[in-house]
Amino acid sequence: MILFILNNQPYDGSDKAYNTLRLAKNLHKKNEEVKIFLMNDAVDLAREATMKPDYYDYDLVQMIKELYENGVELKVCGTCMARCGLNKNEPYFSDDVKGTMDILGDWTIKASKVLTF
Repeated sequence: MILFILNNQPYDGSDKAYNTLRLAKNLHKKNEEVKIFLMNDAVDLAREATMKPDYYDYDLVQMIKELYENGVELKVCGTCMARCGLNKNEPYFSDDVKGTMDILGDWTIKASKVLTF
């Protein structure tokens, strides 16, 4: 299992989130078990209210939703859900994405690789 942990705001001027999601999609297509955990301001990746800026080519929320719908496990830090991101207190695209530090701990123990962005 490969675990991705994202921390930064989705459209922060870098391509960290975009490249992470591209790699996650590529590995999932190669039949790797992929899990994604969002922390800090990366929680906005799972919020419908997060809009793609005009200057950006890709809708990162749509990309992560497609991964989720195609079987990639996704969790959002429960503590960060209301505290972090530009869209604080906005709903998430699924109630099932709420995560805990206990889940992250279990995933980290079981993962063959942990990649943090």
